Amino acid sequence: MQALARAVTAMNRALFSLTKWLVYAIAALMLFEVVSRYSLANPTSWGPELATLLFGPFFLLGGPYLLHTGGHVAVDILSARATGRTARALAALAALMALLFGAILFWFALPLAMQSFEYGETSYSAWNPVIWPTKAVLPLAALLLMLQALAELIFVFSPKDAA
Repeated sequence: MQALARAVTAMNRALFSLTKWLVYAIAALMLFEVVSRYSLANPTSWGPELATLLFGPFFLLGGPYLLHTGGHVAVDILSARATGRTARALAALAALMALLFGAILFWFALPLAMQSFEYGETSYSAWNPVIWPTKAVLPLAALLLMLQALAELIFVFSPKDAA
């Protein structure tokens, strides 16, 4: 089970390492839009929308690995002071809550993403791109979050040096 948990964490780490570069693409895109709009008086019809479509995957695909590193915002009044079994119980509770959140998100996001794909949904803007790829990231990220939460449960109930 340890090997599976480490493989899930490694996969999420690799995906995070790739996804974090999207912020530079978004920044370059917005810089291009600002220069086009204010210096060249020729704004794009697609720049802000593409930045929005890229931000979703950037935001969502980093979440599972941040669960492992503890990078999410947390109120750790109890867990920061807990030791031993109490600390493990709180960590297990947090992983179970993340698992539940991921399951609920997956349950509601998957039908919406599938429907978007089936209909070839577009944004109905002037640029009008298909948006199902962006919507498909939500159930994928929820699935990855659930897998990472399961990995965290394995880490909690494994020997300290194994994680």
